Amino acid sequence: MNRPVLNLEGHASIPITPDGRYMVVRGRLWRRSNPHLDPEIRQLLVKALMDARRAVGSARRSGDGEALRTARHQVDAAKRALGERGPVWWRDGAPDYNRRLAKNTPYAEWYAALPSA
Repeated sequence: MNRPVLNLEGHASIPITPDGRYMVVRGRLWRRSNPHLDPEIRQLLVKALMDARRAVGSARRSGDGEALRTARHQVDAAKRALGERGPVWWRDGAPDYNRRLAKNTPYAEWYAALPSA
């Protein structure tokens, strides 16, 4: 179940865990980018990620398996550089709950208390 949170303009936005490590989409935690990245580096990495995602779509449409593998590798590399995959970017030793249902993690109480729309 997705539980949107309303932003200041009254529009639904994606809930972010109180520690800022995850966003919740359809009840599942997804690791956020490392907030400590230099803004210019982050912008370059996000551009690389978007380019790679477009390349995945193009490769799928063309049926080019090798291009698809290459594009998926580029997506993975960009996500790792952003901190969304691979080693966690926080340093307090807390485990990674990426891709887990929020209700099955220590964030369950926080998630259950979110307003539903």
